[in-house]
Amino acid sequence: MSLLIIDEVSKNYANRVKALERISFHVTEGQCVGIVGESGSGKSTLAQLILGLEQYKNGKILLNGEQIPPKKRSQVRQYRKSVQMIFQDSTSTLNPKLPIWKSLIEPLDNFKEITPSYLSGDLSRKEIAMLLLEMVGLEKQMADRYPSELSGGQKQRVSIARAISIEPSLLICDEPTASLDVTVQVQILELLKELQRKTNMSILFISHDIRAVTFLCDKMIVLKGGSIVDEFSLEELYSKKRDSYTKALIKAAAID
Repeated sequence: MSLLIIDEVSKNYANRVKALERISFHVTEGQCVGIVGESGSGKSTLAQLILGLEQYKNGKILLNGEQIPPKKRSQVRQYRKSVQMIFQDSTSTLNPKLPIWKSLIEPLDNFKEITPSYLSGDLSRKEIAMLLLEMVGLEKQMADRYPSELSGGQKQRVSIARAISIEPSLLICDEPTASLDVTVQVQILELLKELQRKTNMSILFISHDIRAVTFLCDKMIVLKGGSIVDEFSLEELYSKKRDSYTKALIKAAAID
């Protein structure tokens, strides 16, 4: 069953600058789909549209059969329960004046009606935050630290914990490893892969790094100049049918 459907979506900016041109694809439940392309290919614009942060006039975007961006407040609230985002810059998503545990618990505070499956017993808000930290491989003692006391990789793990706290149906990752060193990049990718396996959530992973996409995703979409030039399952990565642009990306990444 398709969780997310992008149907003939186009997005133009001022002076008729085309960011996206008739984009169509779908994400099924439990699937991890990678969107790969160079800077300016339209990747981040696509993420903004799916989140409802940017408006579009042409085409449709549907989540669970409901078109977005929602217009009613109740629809917006329901949508935010189903879709969460991990950004490239984890520092900007964490309040520097709050201890980590308070930032972690914010989504659950906003949606008090949600009882995540990982909770059992009567836990305090801080204990829930500690549990979330452990779920992403961090020590629970970090709960009282502030963002400035954490490394880049640790802050990104906190951002991931925050995003999965309400068990969204769809997790959008926009270049989540781009600002990290190679070793930490691998750790974050392995974490996402393990969380996806355990929770069966769908992931839309946006990256310029085709190596990261091939590690995490089972389906790949290649964007160039705002258009989809290739779409295939991971098993078809080296097929002769691949677009010349895809082949160039593979060659540049030196993927074995």
